[in-house]
Amino acid sequence: MTESLKSLFTRDLNKLKTEIEAYYNEEVIWKIDQNILNSAGNLTLHLVGNINHFVGAILGNSGYVRNRELEFSLKDIPRGELIQQIENTIEIVNSSLEKLSAEDFAKEYPIEPLGYPMTTEYFLIHLFGHLSYHLGQINYHRRLLDLE
Repeated sequence: MTESLKSLFTRDLNKLKTEIEAYYNEEVIWKIDQNILNSAGNLTLHLVGNINHFVGAILGNSGYVRNRELEFSLKDIPRGELIQQIENTIEIVNSSLEKLSAEDFAKEYPIEPLGYPMTTEYFLIHLFGHLSYHLGQINYHRRLLDLE
């Protein structure tokens, strides 16, 4: 389970990095339009915050302190800084997951972020799905709004 999750999170976080790098116009990363309520930049901050909190802080004891409101209110963070945050998140995910044993995956996740108890394995799969969902939104955002 550890190697599979590390591989999948690393793959999709690298894809997130590729998506942010692929914007022709850096300002468009922060653009919202009509029914698109979240920019790619804010979704990136949200993913980084979410993963650093639920994997890094809760499972890996990284000391990360999440400010969810800022994930959606900050604007115009340079592309390079977003990329660095993604790269740091990959390192945190991998180091945190390395600490888990097979028994840890079967244990109940320490908190109930979805409102009910679940295993750590279940919640990590949920987090990966959350990453994939928002990654798709970012890809769509870029293709729809980042016109040359």
